[in-house]
Amino acid sequence: MTTTVKTLLISAALVLLMLVTRSKHFGSAISLPDASLAVFLLAGFHLRRLPYFLLFCVLAVASDYWAIQVRGVSSFCVTSAYGFLLPTYFCLWWAGVWGSKQALHSPRAWLQFGALILAAITLAFVISSGSFYLFAGYFQPSWAEAAQRVALYYPRYLVTPLCYLGLAALFQLLLAAPVTALDPLRKR
Repeated sequence: MTTTVKTLLISAALVLLMLVTRSKHFGSAISLPDASLAVFLLAGFHLRRLPYFLLFCVLAVASDYWAIQVRGVSSFCVTSAYGFLLPTYFCLWWAGVWGSKQALHSPRAWLQFGALILAAITLAFVISSGSFYLFAGYFQPSWAEAAQRVALYYPRYLVTPLCYLGLAALFQLLLAAPVTALDPLRKR
């Protein structure tokens, strides 16, 4: 498979994943949770070039606009803090780009990349949730309330992209596995 075809397939898969999951932030019984954080990290890892980052930023804004205007999703989260999603997504993108340049051939390298992913998602949480808490105009900021909101929202904010990233890693392993390894009933 050529690099161009591979890039197109990865781009299309990530665009589709974002479009399918972005309309409901946390998901529900009939919709998947938002995959945007994982999409930006995976796009950084696989696509690396800045135009792709910008493409996914435009797609995120267009998806939000469509969800609010056409589907009637609440615009509660679209406040003066909305612009802070740009650095939120950039830190995930950058973590993906940085990870793609590492030789991930040892357990130590994978641990370092895992730590980077956790740090990037945590920083993304601090930027997006912190800016919303401070600048949305809905809250009277206090340390006690901030700690309560972190305890309430951070676990899902962390686990959701990790689940998507785990599925992406599994998918990539399956694609890289020889066909015979995937078919235990096949005679050798």
